[in-house]
Amino acid sequence: MLYQIIMRNIEGNNEDLLQGVLSRMQGRKIYIKNRAFSQKQAEILLVLVILARSTSFVMTKIGIRDMGTFSLLSLRFLIAFLFLLPFGWKRLRCASGRTLFRGMLLGAAFFTVMAAEVSGLKTTDASTVAFLENTAIVFVPLFEAVLRRKPPKVPVIVSSVISLLGVALLTLKSGSFSLSAGEFLCLMAAIFYACSIILTDRISRKDDPLTLGILQVGFIGLYSIIAAFLFETPDIPATFSEWGIIFILAIVCSGFGFTLQPLAQSRTTSERAGLFCAISPASATVLGRIFLNESLGLMGILGTLLILLGMVSVNIMNFIKKEKSNNEVRKNHSIIET
Repeated sequence: MLYQIIMRNIEGNNEDLLQGVLSRMQGRKIYIKNRAFSQKQAEILLVLVILARSTSFVMTKIGIRDMGTFSLLSLRFLIAFLFLLPFGWKRLRCASGRTLFRGMLLGAAFFTVMAAEVSGLKTTDASTVAFLENTAIVFVPLFEAVLRRKPPKVPVIVSSVISLLGVALLTLKSGSFSLSAGEFLCLMAAIFYACSIILTDRISRKDDPLTLGILQVGFIGLYSIIAAFLFETPDIPATFSEWGIIFILAIVCSGFGFTLQPLAQSRTTSERAGLFCAISPASATVLGRIFLNESLGLMGILGTLLILLGMVSVNIMNFIKKEKSNNEVRKNHSIIET
C-alpha cells in the first residue's frame, strides 16, 4: 500500500529510481510498468477487449454445430498462441519459473470459464449465455468482500438483488422459474469468470501482464486439447467456413481479447473491470439478433434490462454518494472562508 501511495505522487525518471530502491529494500524484483499507460487508457483497452470477446458468443454458437466443445477450444487457443508467439518470443524467453506458474494459473482459471461457457452455448441462446455469464459483475464485489473479510456495501447488495431478479425473469419458463442445464452452466461460468477477474487483478500487478496474457492463451489451448482426448473424440473443421470461424475466434477473440486483458486490468481495479462486463451482453444480444435471429421475448427483455441495471447501479450509487460528499466539502469550505 505504501509503495502504491508513493508511486502516485512522483513523476519522470524518479519513478524508475524509486522502484529500484524499493525493490532492493523488499529483496525482490519489481516489474516496471509503462509510465505512459494511464488508467483511462487501460479502461479504453478493456472496453475493446470485452467487445472483441463478445463476438465469440455468436461465433462459437455457429462453430459448435459440427465440432466438440474441447476440440473447438483447443484449435482456437493453440492457433491464437502460435499467432502471438512471434510477438512475444523475447518476453517468453526471459520469463521466470514464477511467471510461467502464474500464466498456468490464469490459463486454468479461464479454461474453466470457457469450458462452462461453450458447453452452455450448445443448448442456450448466445444472448442468454452472455447475460448470465456476465452476472460475474455481481459476484466480483461479493467475493472481494469475503476475501477482505468485510461485509459487502449497500450498493453491492442492491445491485446483486436487482441482477438476481433479472436472472429469474430471463430464465422464466411457462410462468415458473426453471433453470436448464445450459443456463446452470452459464451461471457457473459467471462464478468462474468472477474468480478469474479477481485472480487476474492480483497476478497482473506482480508480473509482466503481456507475457502472462500470452502464456494464459497457450495454457488454455493445452488444457483444452487434453480435455478433448479425455472427454470426446478430437476433430477438426471440415469446411472453409468452419476454419474461418476458428480463425476469427483465435485471432480476434483470443489473440486480442484474452492476451490484452491482463494488460488492461493492470491499471484498474477488479471491481471496475467487473463493471465493464455490462458491455459484453449488450453487444452479444445485437449480434445474436443479426446473425442467429435470436429473440428474448418480453420476460427475457425485462430480465436483461434488470441485469444491466444491476451492473451499473453500483457506479450510479457510488457517484451520487461521492457528489454528495463533495458538495458537503465545498459547503464547509465556503463556511470557513466566510
